[in-house]
Amino acid sequence: MIPLATLYYFLCYAWNRLPEPALLRATEAQSFHRPLELLAQVLLHATRRLLRTGLPQAYVTREEVLGSLRGRIELTPSLAQGLLPQGRAVCSFDELSPDRPLHRLLADTLAALARASTLPLAVRRELSQLRHRLPIAAEASRPAPTAATFRELRRQRPAGEEAFLLHICELIWLMALPTPTARGRSRFVDFRRDETLMARIFEQFVRNFFRREQRRYRVFTETIAWQAEATQPDDLALLPTMLTDTTLEAADRKIILDTKYYAAALRPRYDRQRLIAPHLYQLYAYLQNQQSQPEQALEGILLYPAAAQSVDLRYTLGVHPVRVVTLDLQQPWPGIAAALLALIE
Repeated sequence: MIPLATLYYFLCYAWNRLPEPALLRATEAQSFHRPLELLAQVLLHATRRLLRTGLPQAYVTREEVLGSLRGRIELTPSLAQGLLPQGRAVCSFDELSPDRPLHRLLADTLAALARASTLPLAVRRELSQLRHRLPIAAEASRPAPTAATFRELRRQRPAGEEAFLLHICELIWLMALPTPTARGRSRFVDFRRDETLMARIFEQFVRNFFRREQRRYRVFTETIAWQAEATQPDDLALLPTMLTDTTLEAADRKIILDTKYYAAALRPRYDRQRLIAPHLYQLYAYLQNQQSQPEQALEGILLYPAAAQSVDLRYTLGVHPVRVVTLDLQQPWPGIAAALLALIE
């Protein structure tokens, strides 16, 4: 399982954010015992920074009973309530407010963490105090966020600090168990045990690490077209999409790097250890269908976290060099960074 000190780097790179020096010192001192403690501190830091700079505001539509005209009069509810003879009416109007969907999500997340029984009491108090500094109405009447909530927020394309906060909140709610325990306490699981989630974070971490830490290669994800023909042209649309995890491209070299978050790079088969066949077949298909420039050397890398064993294997498949290698995530961060950079030297 990934140490918490390394996990913080993972999340920062995956979310395109520079690590906070104070949190780096805390994680390196191993003052956190659970991922939830780490995420709570990350959320506290990010929320304090947002409050210092001021909550961004947006126009929201409000509806109130008023004694003077403001915005538009809503005739149907005004007549139904008999307000007009009283010199009042239901008015709807736009008003600048910090009460935006993302800020409501942030308030609800802080409130949920303040009830988390596994967090230290001092941290829960900080979370509760910070929640009350947000000018957002209480969350009691709002349902818990769902996958649709986060899809809608991502559709608004938040950037910078807001994008970072959205990532933190989404991960925290992914950890939340469906129902609270007795006495209103919230419970959260260790997301490091979710292999699908960790595979996505590992992939984003590796890709964004290379985007930030080197300048030789252009780093992107790439859709590779099948070098195929069909009797009926429409049949080509039935072929599966080939989308790389990470492609690194320079004028003279191109690397297709696939990350695989598996407990081991080898599996027992007929009393012998062997590579995981579908992973190798996938990378081979990428290489065989790639249309690279004649002056561009093409190669592939399969990268696994070193959980059960360390592996560093080199082959030539067809005419392309292929490397199957593990990354030791138990070592200190400088060693991890150096090992990743050594992959593309």
